[in-house]
Amino acid sequence: MERKTYLFLILFLICCSNSFGQTHPAIYNAYNKSNMVEWKIAMDSLERFFQKTNRGRLELVNYQYGYIGWCIGQDNSKEAKYYMKKAEELVSVLEAKKYNLSMVYAYKAAFVGFKIGLAPYKAPFIGPQSTAFAEQSLALDSLNALSHILLGNIAYYTPAIFGGSKKDAINHYLNALRIMEKEPSVYLKNWNYLNLFATIIQFYIENKDFKNAEIYCKKVLVVSPNFDWVKNKLYPQVLKGLKS
Repeated sequence: MERKTYLFLILFLICCSNSFGQTHPAIYNAYNKSNMVEWKIAMDSLERFFQKTNRGRLELVNYQYGYIGWCIGQDNSKEAKYYMKKAEELVSVLEAKKYNLSMVYAYKAAFVGFKIGLAPYKAPFIGPQSTAFAEQSLALDSLNALSHILLGNIAYYTPAIFGGSKKDAINHYLNALRIMEKEPSVYLKNWNYLNLFATIIQFYIENKDFKNAEIYCKKVLVVSPNFDWVKNKLYPQVLKGLKS
């Protein structure tokens, strides 16, 4: 897929429990292959079963959320809005039950990003809500990797004149990576982990730091040698940048 396809998958990544636990094999394999048709089939087939518990609801939101991001990248606003409604309803249930509120607020922060993706003119009006929710999430759990990713995205995409900082952005991304890598059970077979690598690699490519981009390409390909996005899209860009 092209960069536009992945834009919103990069921006707001989430996971299914208190930490970034392993994801369903069908979802992981679909992401690894850049096959969002398979992702949707797996996600929809799991919906009824996963809505039986709070943990299942949170995991289902993760999968719906990844699909929403892809839909926005494909300019498929109708499908994005359909799954956005489903995901928001699940998050409302979790918030009412006060289940894992750090992740709930992180999702709410991320939903603001999706709403801006669907209607960019809303950015000046609702953008600050994303920061507020992300900070609220981090206050509840300082080891919430999603919160760091969100704050990294905000720092990166906010103009410097309004407080944005690329240095702060990469610090948040790398902090999220360190948090995830503390436990193998958190990052092995986890699409969120792969996507965080893609975010970091993309950061270095955009800032012409191809040496660091290559380091992270090699690292993620050790974990997942056939990760399509890095293997066939980002890594070739890095190698081309190194030659030039």
